[in-house]
Amino acid sequence: MSTSQPEDRTTPDNLLHTRTGTDVSPEDLVLASGKDLTPQNLEWAKRKLAEEGPAAVDKILP
Repeated sequence: MSTSQPEDRTTPDNLLHTRTGTDVSPEDLVLASGKDLTPQNLEWAKRKLAEEGPAAVDKILP
């Protein structure tokens, strides 16, 4: 019977990220938010990206 602690396999926060270094498109933002690709949702995403930039996707993902 082993008395050692179980190995922690949790990824440290400083290694977690959502963007790949590429531009975020309105379609990316709509899909990341769980919405359907509709003209209304694409307009919402365009406005959000114009206001917040690529960080907008970071704010909606867990």
